[in-house]
Amino acid sequence: MDRRLFIGGGAVAVGLGAAWFVQNGQTTGQPSELLVGMANAQEATADVSMITDMVMGNEDAAVEVIEYASYTCPHCASFHADAFKRLKADYIDTGKIKFVYREVYFDRFGLWASMIARCGGDTNRFFGISDMIYAKQREWTASGDPAQIVEELKTIGKVAGLDDATLDACMEDADMAQSLVTWFQTNADRDGINSTPSFVINGTKYSNMSYGDFSALLDDKIAG
Repeated sequence: MDRRLFIGGGAVAVGLGAAWFVQNGQTTGQPSELLVGMANAQEATADVSMITDMVMGNEDAAVEVIEYASYTCPHCASFHADAFKRLKADYIDTGKIKFVYREVYFDRFGLWASMIARCGGDTNRFFGISDMIYAKQREWTASGDPAQIVEELKTIGKVAGLDDATLDACMEDADMAQSLVTWFQTNADRDGINSTPSFVINGTKYSNMSYGDFSALLDDKIAG
Protein backbone atom coordinates (compact mmCIF):
# COMPACT_ATOMS: atom_id res chain seq x y z
CA MET A 1 0.00 0.00 0.00
CA ASP A 2 1.75 3.14 -1.24
CA ARG A 3 0.27 6.32 0.16
CA ARG A 4 1.59 9.74 1.04
CA LEU A 5 1.78 10.51 4.73
CA PHE A 6 -1.37 12.42 5.65
CA ILE A 7 -0.22 13.76 8.99
CA GLY A 8 2.06 16.77 8.63
CA GLY A 9 4.77 17.92 10.97
CA GLY A 10 2.73 20.60 12.72
CA ALA A 11 2.03 20.69 16.45
CA VAL A 12 -0.58 18.49 18.07
CA ALA A 13 -0.51 15.56 15.68
CA VAL A 14 -3.45 13.91 17.40
CA GLY A 15 -5.62 16.92 16.73
CA LEU A 16 -4.81 17.52 13.09
CA GLY A 17 -7.49 15.27 11.64
CA ALA A 18 -9.97 15.70 14.48
CA ALA A 19 -9.70 19.49 14.49
CA TRP A 20 -10.29 19.71 10.75
CA PHE A 21 -13.42 17.60 10.91
CA VAL A 22 -14.85 19.41 13.92
CA GLN A 23 -14.13 22.88 12.58
CA ASN A 24 -15.53 22.12 9.15
CA GLY A 25 -18.66 20.39 10.39
CA GLN A 26 -17.94 17.07 8.73
CA THR A 27 -18.96 14.85 11.58
CA THR A 28 -22.46 13.42 11.80
CA GLY A 29 -24.22 14.87 14.81
CA GLN A 30 -22.27 16.36 17.70
CA PRO A 31 -18.62 15.29 18.09
CA SER A 32 -17.85 13.43 21.27
CA GLU A 33 -16.28 15.24 24.21
CA LEU A 34 -13.20 13.11 23.73
CA LEU A 35 -12.86 14.17 20.10
CA VAL A 36 -13.28 17.82 21.01
CA GLY A 37 -10.61 17.43 23.69
CA MET A 38 -8.25 15.95 21.13
CA ALA A 39 -8.96 18.77 18.68
CA ASN A 40 -8.58 21.51 21.26
CA ALA A 41 -5.20 20.41 22.61
CA GLN A 42 -3.10 23.43 21.64
CA GLU A 43 0.33 22.55 22.97
CA ALA A 44 2.24 19.38 22.24
CA THR A 45 5.92 18.51 22.32
CA ALA A 46 7.86 15.73 20.67
CA ASP A 47 10.00 13.61 22.96
CA VAL A 48 10.89 10.45 21.07
CA SER A 49 12.63 9.03 24.15
CA MET A 50 9.15 8.25 25.51
CA ILE A 51 8.46 5.90 22.56
CA THR A 52 9.64 2.31 22.83
CA ASP A 53 9.96 -0.27 20.08
CA MET A 54 7.56 -3.18 20.40
CA VAL A 55 9.67 -6.33 20.27
CA MET A 56 8.97 -10.06 20.17
CA GLY A 57 11.30 -13.02 19.95
CA ASN A 58 14.98 -13.35 20.78
CA GLU A 59 16.60 -10.02 21.62
CA ASP A 60 20.02 -11.58 20.89
CA ALA A 61 19.12 -13.24 17.60
CA ALA A 62 21.50 -12.73 14.69
CA VAL A 63 18.57 -11.81 12.42
CA GLU A 64 16.40 -8.76 13.12
CA VAL A 65 13.14 -8.22 11.25
CA ILE A 66 11.50 -4.80 11.49
CA GLU A 67 7.97 -4.54 10.14
CA TYR A 68 6.61 -1.13 9.18
CA ALA A 69 2.82 -1.28 9.00
CA SER A 70 -0.27 0.90 9.19
CA TYR A 71 -3.39 -0.12 11.08
CA THR A 72 -5.51 1.27 8.23
CA CYS A 73 -3.63 -0.63 5.50
CA PRO A 74 -5.63 -3.60 4.09
CA HIS A 75 -2.45 -5.35 2.93
CA CYS A 76 -1.10 -5.12 6.49
CA ALA A 77 -4.32 -6.62 7.85
CA SER A 78 -3.99 -9.48 5.37
CA PHE A 79 -0.37 -10.04 6.37
CA HIS A 80 -1.28 -10.20 10.05
CA ALA A 81 -4.22 -12.52 9.41
CA ASP A 82 -2.03 -15.12 7.71
CA ALA A 83 1.71 -14.75 7.11
CA PHE A 84 2.45 -13.14 10.47
CA LYS A 85 0.90 -16.04 12.36
CA ARG A 86 3.23 -18.44 10.53
CA LEU A 87 6.18 -16.11 11.01
CA LYS A 88 5.46 -16.01 14.74
CA ALA A 89 5.18 -19.80 15.04
CA ASP A 90 8.19 -20.61 12.86
CA TYR A 91 10.67 -17.87 13.70
CA ILE A 92 9.60 -15.60 16.58
CA ASP A 93 8.40 -18.11 19.16
CA THR A 94 11.32 -20.42 18.33
CA GLY A 95 13.84 -17.66 19.05
CA LYS A 96 15.29 -17.64 15.55
CA ILE A 97 14.71 -13.92 15.00
CA LYS A 98 14.18 -10.65 16.80
CA PHE A 99 10.94 -9.08 15.53
CA VAL A 100 10.26 -5.35 15.84
CA TYR A 101 6.91 -3.77 14.96
CA ARG A 102 6.84 -0.07 14.04
CA GLU A 103 3.66 1.82 13.28
CA VAL A 104 3.24 3.91 10.13
CA TYR A 105 0.84 6.86 10.14
CA PHE A 106 -0.64 7.51 6.71
CA ASP A 107 -3.73 9.06 8.31
CA ARG A 108 -5.09 10.24 11.64
CA PHE A 109 -7.10 7.06 12.18
CA GLY A 110 -3.95 4.95 12.06
CA LEU A 111 -2.40 7.23 14.66
CA TRP A 112 -5.42 6.89 16.94
CA ALA A 113 -5.32 3.10 16.59
CA SER A 114 -1.66 3.17 17.59
CA MET A 115 -2.46 5.20 20.69
CA ILE A 116 -5.08 2.64 21.70
CA ALA A 117 -2.67 -0.27 21.12
CA ARG A 118 0.05 1.41 23.17
CA CYS A 119 -2.38 2.35 25.93
CA GLY A 120 -2.07 -1.10 27.48
CA GLY A 121 1.52 -0.46 28.45
CA ASP A 122 3.12 -3.89 28.18
CA THR A 123 4.30 -5.58 25.00
CA ASN A 124 2.00 -8.59 25.18
CA ARG A 125 -1.10 -6.44 25.50
CA PHE A 126 0.12 -4.20 22.66
CA PHE A 127 0.37 -7.13 20.27
CA GLY A 128 -2.95 -8.53 21.49
CA ILE A 129 -4.71 -5.22 20.85
CA SER A 130 -2.94 -4.90 17.49
CA ASP A 131 -4.29 -8.30 16.48
CA MET A 132 -7.83 -7.15 17.26
CA ILE A 133 -7.38 -3.83 15.45
CA TYR A 134 -6.28 -5.65 12.30
CA ALA A 135 -8.94 -8.34 12.59
CA LYS A 136 -11.69 -5.71 12.91
CA GLN A 137 -10.15 -3.19 10.50
CA ARG A 138 -13.13 -3.15 8.11
CA GLU A 139 -15.54 -2.60 10.99
CA TRP A 140 -13.85 0.27 12.81
CA THR A 141 -12.84 2.14 9.65
CA ALA A 142 -16.18 1.67 7.86
CA SER A 143 -17.97 4.87 8.90
CA GLY A 144 -15.18 7.32 8.11
CA ASP A 145 -16.60 9.46 10.93
CA PRO A 146 -13.90 10.47 13.47
CA ALA A 147 -16.19 10.40 16.51
CA GLN A 148 -17.49 6.92 15.67
CA ILE A 149 -14.01 5.62 14.87
CA VAL A 150 -12.78 6.80 18.27
CA GLU A 151 -15.62 4.90 19.94
CA GLU A 152 -14.96 1.77 17.86
CA LEU A 153 -11.28 1.84 18.81
CA LYS A 154 -12.15 2.39 22.45
CA THR A 155 -14.42 -0.67 22.30
CA ILE A 156 -11.45 -2.74 21.15
CA GLY A 157 -9.42 -1.35 24.02
CA LYS A 158 -12.15 -2.26 26.50
CA VAL A 159 -12.25 -5.83 25.18
CA ALA A 160 -8.54 -5.93 26.04
CA GLY A 161 -9.33 -4.94 29.63
CA LEU A 162 -8.79 -1.16 29.58
CA ASP A 163 -11.36 1.14 31.16
CA ASP A 164 -12.83 4.36 29.77
CA ALA A 165 -10.74 6.65 31.98
CA THR A 166 -7.50 4.98 30.88
CA LEU A 167 -8.48 5.03 27.22
CA ASP A 168 -9.59 8.68 27.33
CA ALA A 169 -6.30 9.69 28.97
CA CYS A 170 -4.33 7.87 26.26
CA MET A 171 -6.34 9.39 23.42
CA GLU A 172 -6.05 12.91 24.86
CA ASP A 173 -2.27 12.72 25.29
CA ALA A 174 -1.19 15.21 22.62
CA ASP A 175 2.46 15.02 23.65
CA MET A 176 2.45 11.27 23.06
CA ALA A 177 0.77 11.75 19.69
CA GLN A 178 3.29 14.32 18.56
CA SER A 179 6.14 12.13 19.77
CA LEU A 180 4.75 9.11 17.91
CA VAL A 181 4.55 11.06 14.65
CA THR A 182 8.06 12.46 15.05
CA TRP A 183 9.37 8.98 15.93
CA PHE A 184 7.68 7.48 12.89
CA GLN A 185 8.92 10.17 10.52
CA THR A 186 12.49 9.81 11.80
CA ASN A 187 12.41 6.02 11.35
CA ALA A 188 10.69 6.21 7.95
CA ASP A 189 13.14 8.78 6.58
CA ARG A 190 16.12 6.75 7.77
CA ASP A 191 14.83 3.44 6.39
CA GLY A 192 13.20 4.84 3.23
CA ILE A 193 9.68 3.66 4.08
CA ASN A 194 7.02 4.74 1.56
CA SER A 195 4.68 1.75 1.47
CA THR A 196 3.23 -0.80 3.84
CA PRO A 197 3.90 -3.40 4.88
CA SER A 198 7.65 -2.97 4.46
CA PHE A 199 10.35 -4.97 6.18
CA VAL A 200 13.89 -4.14 7.17
CA ILE A 201 15.87 -7.34 7.65
CA ASN A 202 19.36 -6.87 9.07
CA GLY A 203 19.42 -3.35 7.65
CA THR A 204 18.07 -4.11 4.15
CA LYS A 205 14.58 -3.00 3.10
CA TYR A 206 12.17 -5.43 1.45
CA SER A 207 8.64 -4.98 0.12
CA ASN A 208 5.76 -7.28 0.98
CA MET A 209 6.26 -10.82 -0.29
CA SER A 210 4.74 -14.27 -0.10
CA TYR A 211 5.38 -16.24 3.05
CA GLY A 212 7.37 -18.77 1.05
CA ASP A 213 9.76 -16.07 -0.15
CA PHE A 214 9.87 -14.53 3.33
CA SER A 215 10.73 -17.87 4.91
CA ALA A 216 13.42 -18.65 2.32
CA LEU A 217 14.99 -15.24 2.89
CA LEU A 218 15.02 -15.69 6.64
CA ASP A 219 16.47 -19.19 6.39
CA ASP A 220 19.27 -17.83 4.24
CA LYS A 221 19.98 -15.01 6.72
CA ILE A 222 19.92 -17.42 9.69
CA ALA A 223 22.30 -19.82 7.93
CA GLY A 224 24.61 -16.90 7.57
